[in-house]
Amino acid sequence: MKAPLRVHPQNPRYFTDDGKRAIYLTGSHTWSNLQDMGAADPPHPFDFDAYLKFLQEHNHNFIRLWRWEPARWRYGQHHVSYCEPHPWLRTGPGTARDGKPKFNLKRFNDAYFTRLRQRVQSAQERGIYVSIMLFEGHSLQFAVESWEFHPFHPDNNINGIDGGRLDYYTLKNPEVLALQEAYVRKVIDTVNALNNVLYEICNEAGNYSTEWQYHMIRFIKEYEAKKRKQHPVGMTFQFGGERSGSNANLFNSPADWISPNPDGGYRDDPPVNDGRKVVLNDTDHLWGEGGNPQWVWKTFTRGHHPLFMDRIVHLTRRYVTWAGREDGDIPGAEQIRRAMGVTRRVATQVNLVEMLPLTDVASTGYCLASPGKEYIVYAPEGGEITIDLTPAKGALKAEWVHPVDGTVAPAQQVQGGAKRTLKAPWEEHAVLRLSVS
Repeated sequence: MKAPLRVHPQNPRYFTDDGKRAIYLTGSHTWSNLQDMGAADPPHPFDFDAYLKFLQEHNHNFIRLWRWEPARWRYGQHHVSYCEPHPWLRTGPGTARDGKPKFNLKRFNDAYFTRLRQRVQSAQERGIYVSIMLFEGHSLQFAVESWEFHPFHPDNNINGIDGGRLDYYTLKNPEVLALQEAYVRKVIDTVNALNNVLYEICNEAGNYSTEWQYHMIRFIKEYEAKKRKQHPVGMTFQFGGERSGSNANLFNSPADWISPNPDGGYRDDPPVNDGRKVVLNDTDHLWGEGGNPQWVWKTFTRGHHPLFMDRIVHLTRRYVTWAGREDGDIPGAEQIRRAMGVTRRVATQVNLVEMLPLTDVASTGYCLASPGKEYIVYAPEGGEITIDLTPAKGALKAEWVHPVDGTVAPAQQVQGGAKRTLKAPWEEHAVLRLSVS
């Protein structure tokens, strides 16, 4: 990590840290990787070092570092869950609705920000990029009791502040906005010196949050412009049922990167990335919990970056769902994790800067190519692939890569100058990589 990421000037589907190489991002993230969360009060500590080791073992290089706002909540009829620490000190006087001292929204909790910096720095030492989630909007919409236990509920702070539940994610209350901006400045001051930082404004607040999110994106950029380092800022799917925002809100935003909703095919047949934004295509916003290896490779070969919403907690065979209940692993999760790692390995073996997602080069429609030089073709159903090698002069080396286990079949020579048909060595999906010999 030579410097903070910035959008690559030549190929804006990717980031760069030196203006030359393109950096491909992929990885698993989970809810309790910053704050401890669970049914116990206090929650069991999260083993962050084991988590980073787990990511490295799967060749992942990106996480969302989750923020959870309420101190207590539950989804539906599931058990009550708890979360700590929080950005503000609980000084009192008086007790909040959870029976603990009220928050002082003008005094920061050093333990929270020390943990934040330590975890981001630990990830940097392992070559992992971290998007710091600043706000979280799903719980206040859908979790029972979440607003009642939120620091900005008037019963839970000593400052007389009423965030107004969903109004919290708008520009309606200047006093609330000033406190939010002070918190964002504190986060930036805490991690600005690190190179592996990205920011995400808010997870899944609805369409009502659009102008507030735009304001926060600009606020971060203006504040960091005066700092030594500047980092990418992202805007993700505005989920809210009938209050949901559109992908157009994301593309029209001042954000450097976005995570869309399923509209346009991002779940089953991702559209070609046209270079307007770096797109981190996240299962959290497509399924909630779900995905498959085919989606991973379709996402990669259309010029996007696949992210996986994972359940794993403590890495000791305990899992947690978004609803707070313990459960088994997401079906097919390990195949998804491994497939993402293989895409990253393949991405580092090519000159990604010159690679474009081109649907008409290969018969499958899933192809990253620098025509005449390098090709990565994905065949979702295996079988034969016809690829147009007309721009290539001379022979190319062709090798088949298994999309999940990474096995590479012996290479063969293919002559350029025309369309060629090759057959996958496996009776399932496959990846074909070609390069000038």
